[in-house]
Amino acid sequence: MPASSSLERLSTSRCFGGTVAVYRHPSRECQCGMQFSIYLPPQAEHEPVPVLYYLSGLTCTEENFTAKAGAQRYAAEYGLALVAPDTSPRGEGCPTTRMPGILGMGAGFYVDATISPWDRHYRTYSYVVKELPELVAAHFPIRGDRAGICGHSMGGHGALVCGLRHRDRYRSISALAPIAAPMQCPWGEKAFSGYLGGDRTAWRAYDATELVATHADPNRTILIDVGTADPFLAQGQLLPEVFAAACQAAGQPLTLRRQLGYDHSYYFVATFLGDHIRHHAAVLQLDRGQWL
Repeated sequence: MPASSSLERLSTSRCFGGTVAVYRHPSRECQCGMQFSIYLPPQAEHEPVPVLYYLSGLTCTEENFTAKAGAQRYAAEYGLALVAPDTSPRGEGCPTTRMPGILGMGAGFYVDATISPWDRHYRTYSYVVKELPELVAAHFPIRGDRAGICGHSMGGHGALVCGLRHRDRYRSISALAPIAAPMQCPWGEKAFSGYLGGDRTAWRAYDATELVATHADPNRTILIDVGTADPFLAQGQLLPEVFAAACQAAGQPLTLRRQLGYDHSYYFVATFLGDHIRHHAAVLQLDRGQWL
């Protein structure tokens, strides 16, 4: 499928002086139609603005973050564009699975699959780090050199991996309740074995705890929030303490906040997302070519 030179706008709404819109386009990486939402703050009417990419979690689409997180208020205040892609390929021709929520639609895990039948469509890593930024830069008034990345749950895993592997592209990183050590938790083991096969050495490229040993950046701080009442924390799916230990060993600055009584829901996300947007804005709005 050729690269898209145009977008189909599905909806648009005025919001905090800016606009929220949802677009669909044919994806060269995923070989199907893909959707994403974009919020352009009022500042974008006058000049290009920094951009924050947000990756959603298992079973979600671009709509969950766009409608539930309340992020537009903060993005308007700080003059950031927000881009939220879908979590996987969808539609006719895309494979399904007997393990919904772990493999298949809504569960792309932000990897480039190498195992059939997933390898044709499930290239969500390359979609996020290559195709989507190119598309956004070509069609919207954003500063491609001032981009950050954030995510929740599976999307937090994706944000950590993409941010660590592409330090030159994403100047700031944060995550909410991320799957921080997927090679060591049931969700990650099932997803990676399905998408990447049984060779665990291939999994390391998509595990933030493994990556930080070789991709640490002592000049920037990663922000992570997790709720103490998150059931997936108790089940050993998130493992933020494992990632924190890896960061300490590698010299990677990390702010890990444990939020008392909060769970895994978008109530948790909405409560602390303002702090995350401020974290990114502090880096992305620097005006003298210096980055934290």
